[in-house]
Amino acid sequence: MTDHSIKGKTVLIAGGAKNLGGLVARDLAAHGAKAIAIHYNSAATKADADATLAAVKAAGTKAVAFQANLTTAGAVEKLFADAVAAIGRPDIAINTVGKVLKKPMVEISEAEYDEMSAVNAKTAFFFLKEAGRIINDNGKICTLVTSLLGAFTPFYSSYAGTKAPVEHFTRAASKEFGERGISVTAIGPGPMDTPFFYPAEGADAVAYHKTAAALSNFSRTGLTDIQDIVPWIRMLVSEGWWMTGQTILVNGGYTTK
Repeated sequence: MTDHSIKGKTVLIAGGAKNLGGLVARDLAAHGAKAIAIHYNSAATKADADATLAAVKAAGTKAVAFQANLTTAGAVEKLFADAVAAIGRPDIAINTVGKVLKKPMVEISEAEYDEMSAVNAKTAFFFLKEAGRIINDNGKICTLVTSLLGAFTPFYSSYAGTKAPVEHFTRAASKEFGERGISVTAIGPGPMDTPFFYPAEGADAVAYHKTAAALSNFSRTGLTDIQDIVPWIRMLVSEGWWMTGQTILVNGGYTTK
């Protein structure tokens, strides 16, 4: 019988230095992962990557960190190759990379659109492609998207619009990789209480988001806590493997499809 637990597994996390990605790395280490490769984007997040690396090692898990801008296919290929050389083929691959832009559509430049597309869609596509090539049989792949995929809202056209293709990438990948026992999912949190959220929002928008979910009154901040997303990711990359090809919105009743 196939073992779908975290214990003894090798993990690669893109965007694993801080916030949700960093907490996922710590959590999987605490649940017995054998080795974790942590990707971070730039020198600005190296200190966070080092802190996560230290925490993972303190839990008894082998850990390595790699810096890369993943907006080219070559960079994604190199990340996987470096991870394999350092810790072996991953059993679990998680991509939390993303970039948000809140702006009226008529004000978005071509350069801004290209960057959003590269970070949110292109990176996700080539991460899935490379995971499909490299990951072990019976592996698990999970991509972070957004609950805005279930919203009818202005100003997020380039963010939600460049995350939306990941749903289709996920469906196709689940069919193509399923014959090897690999499950592929996407998870869309609601607005999260992280530094990723606040710079894009004005005070009025922050106040709205803090009351918009059905369970807002029972959240520490009214927003989605990363601590509430981690168990879902852990489940999807372990015993929840039978769920595949799906995008799941986890947001306390903020929105649905």
